[in-house]
Amino acid sequence: MLSRTERLDRLPVTSKHKRLLLGSGLGWALDAMDVGLISFIMAALAVHWDLDASQTSWLASAGFLGMALGATFGGLLADKFGRRNVFFLTLLIYGLATGASALAGGLAVLIFFRFIVGLGLGAELPVASTLISEFAPRRVRGRMVVILEAFWALGWILAAIIGTFVVSTSESGWRWALALGMLPAVYSIYVRRGLPESVRFLESKGRHDEAEAIVASFEAAAEDRPLDDALPDPTPSPAASIWSPQLRRRTAALWTIWFCVNLSYYGAFIWIPSLLVADGFSLVKSFSFTLIITLAQLPGYAVAAWLIELWGRRVTLAVFLLGSAAAAGLYGAAATEALIILAGCLLSFFNLGAWGALYAIGPELYPTSLRGRGTGAAAGFGRLASIVAPLIVPPLLAAGGTAWLFVVFAAAFAIAAAAAFSLPEQKGIALAQ
Repeated sequence: MLSRTERLDRLPVTSKHKRLLLGSGLGWALDAMDVGLISFIMAALAVHWDLDASQTSWLASAGFLGMALGATFGGLLADKFGRRNVFFLTLLIYGLATGASALAGGLAVLIFFRFIVGLGLGAELPVASTLISEFAPRRVRGRMVVILEAFWALGWILAAIIGTFVVSTSESGWRWALALGMLPAVYSIYVRRGLPESVRFLESKGRHDEAEAIVASFEAAAEDRPLDDALPDPTPSPAASIWSPQLRRRTAALWTIWFCVNLSYYGAFIWIPSLLVADGFSLVKSFSFTLIITLAQLPGYAVAAWLIELWGRRVTLAVFLLGSAAAAGLYGAAATEALIILAGCLLSFFNLGAWGALYAIGPELYPTSLRGRGTGAAAGFGRLASIVAPLIVPPLLAAGGTAWLFVVFAAAFAIAAAAAFSLPEQKGIALAQ
């Protein structure tokens, strides 16, 4: 007799899976919109409130500090109270805090609310990827998580639209933009009502009737379509900690990847517009270049989603990280407009494809009882690098210029790629119990 998780693993992709992916993905996109908005708001406040670079940098870092703590504790809460419940709570927290920050009358208050926003943002991302991983059929599990990550690009594009047509319209434009950031609070009501709780989580808490009802609803949605042969569920893991002997190597590798990718991603993409301006390009041309570079994220996600079920998780992640390293080196050496755009697009393509693969592989490395905290702790550790990244760029530029700055980013990507090769391959393997 098949277990419930085996029954889920052998299903085709149904309308229930698509609804779950869309519901989680919209939350992911709203996350990205909020993160992206702050870069436009910082630029506006530098003019309207006469802030210097250090003040705006701390405004960004406060959010990343909150994300680090949120990712760490969000995973713990997801293992204790459920994936859906924590997903709902995080959307509510950062949506309301974003709306409240629109009323801020000074920098200190705004920094405080950005920290609260970061708590919600950081906790939501690993929880959402864990929820998708635990419902996706085994043969397309990695692809579905990469598609989830692709919603990040859509949210970032939405942030650019709001920044262009709302933030820049008046001195209070940034307040209206933050008010729009309250959308996640409204969306969280739907999340709580419309998305299912993880079957694996319900079983781990002895709530078998609820788990059975959810599995049966997914089976009914299959509508007699062919089912895959299901492999037996793995033996329950005896690990009690993500640092137990059987898990410590993968945990160390995952933390290394998260740290290096965060350092290079936020160090590069937060500063690229400013670097272009410093090189003599106008603001209009700088933003135009940045928009073109950002659009390359979408094909990066698409290719990663295809390759992750063809090549496997480990190779796909490592290849995209190596591509990111090469692109970063090329960007540091770029001296013409065409080469800058080409190198920037390649960096965007490979870096965001690597993000997709990273989110896919994380939840597969841990058993159900540790899955939330394993992915959350890695994300939390990585967020430490996102706090540091905006602060180290100025001294690195002063010491060696743009070329050496991107050599550092390339080296970080290369270290992450080496760590990726040490992870176990999880393609086609049932999630650990």
